[in-house]
Amino acid sequence: MSEKIYIFDTTLRDGEQVPGCKLNTSEKIELALALEDLGVDIIEAGFPISSPGDFHSVQEISKIIQHASVCGLSRAVKKDIEVAAEALKYAKKPRIHTGIGTSDYHIKGKFNSTREEILERAVQCVQWAKNFVDDVEFYAEDAGRTDNEYLARVVEAVIKAGATVINIPDTTGYCLPSQYGAKIAFLKNNVPNIDKAILSCHCHNDLGLATANSIEGIIHGARQIECTMNGLGERAGNTSLEEVVMIIQQHKHLGFHTNIKTTQLNPMSRLVSDTMRMPVQPNKAIVGANAFSHSSGIHQDGFLKSAITYEIINPKDVGADTSKIVLTARSGRSALAYRLKNLGYECTRNDIDTLYERFLQIADQKKEVCDDDLHAMAKQHQRIEA
Repeated sequence: MSEKIYIFDTTLRDGEQVPGCKLNTSEKIELALALEDLGVDIIEAGFPISSPGDFHSVQEISKIIQHASVCGLSRAVKKDIEVAAEALKYAKKPRIHTGIGTSDYHIKGKFNSTREEILERAVQCVQWAKNFVDDVEFYAEDAGRTDNEYLARVVEAVIKAGATVINIPDTTGYCLPSQYGAKIAFLKNNVPNIDKAILSCHCHNDLGLATANSIEGIIHGARQIECTMNGLGERAGNTSLEEVVMIIQQHKHLGFHTNIKTTQLNPMSRLVSDTMRMPVQPNKAIVGANAFSHSSGIHQDGFLKSAITYEIINPKDVGADTSKIVLTARSGRSALAYRLKNLGYECTRNDIDTLYERFLQIADQKKEVCDDDLHAMAKQHQRIEA
């Protein structure tokens, strides 16, 4: 029996921190409804105290979401938590997400404080939040660079104070997967009351390791992944929702599952991209325009003989268009014959040999040979043969 991994989507909060991706309330509501339909378990709707607009958005999302938990972010400040609670008062499943930096970089450089004082503040913020909601998530900001012994003390204390979920963020994207996995394992093995809370991965992509770290986290005991559509987020972005979901689905031997409807991943990606005015890079895994495109002759030949030779995911399983054979100067005869047949031309091997010479001439002049080029080639060949 596989274990469920909870998907905590922060597209509307961390994803919105991308310059130029600010959303208004109606846009946030549209995306929140789509995320709930996608199957995410928790929607982090915003940071209520940050602005009146964000407060209003969290409040309105709380009113309409029926099944997912709605989460509001706060600092370890009483007023923050009170405002978050007010914004979430209509939510059927409200969650307050509060916390504080725990690495020495934050304790000394950001707070000019001590480990003991930060530990007290961590406990206090959870106690404040528990006055308003049952479901309290505590984040140990910069946990990735926090001393493990001290982190374990903080985690034990906040669970005792009532935290139901413990977020272990790799805030700066610093950790290697082995380091992040070991940190989660350390907490599982050294926090006496760890069974009373869910450990959560919140990884940033500064070194391109967010997805790998999140997967390593669940392998070592975390059961929630915090992520965004298209990997949007602060600086280099967050863990990509579509990536972790499909890794979990493809690697069933890991023993996990999610509630995500994978056929909606590409439509959801496009909706987020359009709404947040942020294009998806063409080579983005799962949802990029080139994710199921083949342009190398060797790859094309193998794919046309058996798709599984070069595609581990069926495009339909993630709501993508069909696989594409892109004709370039690297393409071979089998790809040319395939594309011509799709356009309605029945060609013999001799026809393809002749057409291929002309094709290469065009391909060397253009980045991609399009359907119009193929029609012109085929019709010219038919006239000559006639």
